[in-house]
Amino acid sequence: MTEPTEPTDAAAPAEPPVLVRASGGLGRLTLNRPRAINALDLDMIHLLHAALDDWEHDTEVDLVVLDGAGERGLCAGGDVRGLAERVNGGLADESSVFFRDEYALNARIAEYPKPIVALADGITMGGGIGLAGHSAIRIVTERSKLAMPETRIGFTPDVGGTWLLAHAPGRLGEYLGLTGATMDASDAIYAGFADHFVPSDNLDGLRDALETRADPSSPTELVLLFDETPPPPALAEARAWIDDAFAADTVPGIIERLRELSDSRSLSERQRDETRATADLLGELSPTGLAVTLASVRRSRELPGLRDALAQEYGLVMWFATSQPDLPEGIRAQVIDKDRSPRWQPATLADLDPQVAASALAFRHDPPLWD
Repeated sequence: MTEPTEPTDAAAPAEPPVLVRASGGLGRLTLNRPRAINALDLDMIHLLHAALDDWEHDTEVDLVVLDGAGERGLCAGGDVRGLAERVNGGLADESSVFFRDEYALNARIAEYPKPIVALADGITMGGGIGLAGHSAIRIVTERSKLAMPETRIGFTPDVGGTWLLAHAPGRLGEYLGLTGATMDASDAIYAGFADHFVPSDNLDGLRDALETRADPSSPTELVLLFDETPPPPALAEARAWIDDAFAADTVPGIIERLRELSDSRSLSERQRDETRATADLLGELSPTGLAVTLASVRRSRELPGLRDALAQEYGLVMWFATSQPDLPEGIRAQVIDKDRSPRWQPATLADLDPQVAASALAFRHDPPLWD
């Protein structure tokens, strides 16, 4: 669901957590918790829903821009501390409400009848991908850092992330989902998480152009006026080993293949180092989170649409939230205590029940995501 974030603002902000305004046919939504890198809470999700509801049939608004306040990013994810508190407190119903409302927003953005332009400038992770990744026009900058880092906290990608991962080229979906690797602008465009590269210095000009545009210029045509060619994506070169290793049937198989490739003379020294580091990383992450994530991404490839992927993710996250110790333990180790020493249960892939992913995918929580 989320990228681990810093504690929320020490005092209530003077302004609302989402700024909503409209001018010149442009509706603008600005996530407004910059000290928390605009991390999402339930109030923000409801404010975004309400604005989109108001503008859907408003003839004065024909385009929406989504951005974030501050210099650090669009959205670092969601409130994982609150999630850990709900899990530890046995408050499954509260977790269900949050996920249901968030996923409904993700689907609404994807299906919205008016173009939504997302400015994924800076950190855009977890729940931020759920907002930007399903928008009609997705813009990244030289400051962009995109990721689905849920396995780092013993969890699994959600907010429609598995739909995006499943449709990335080759085996990038497995790689990005399992490792939580961060993409820059070039990688995000290459992997299908973004559409256009616009330097951050040009974002104000782009916003102005979208507001003052002259017919018949479409939003895409205006964005192309500011679009530049990004550097070559590092992921394209890494496909030489990613596609090979991450095609293995299981996580242990992926790690084994990575170890083999780390000694392969067919790869450059840098690539061999990358395979070795990736194998080491996978050996440190939650065995349960890895196995479930691999199965989830691969099953999403066979699903007919985003709503189906969201429904699958909803079952998985509620399975984690109601029955799995790795999620609160991962949040403790990475976000709360920050000792970076999670005690996973089970601790190793060798000790993992081979049916754990199938059990997770079969889990059903009431009420369902889509009534």
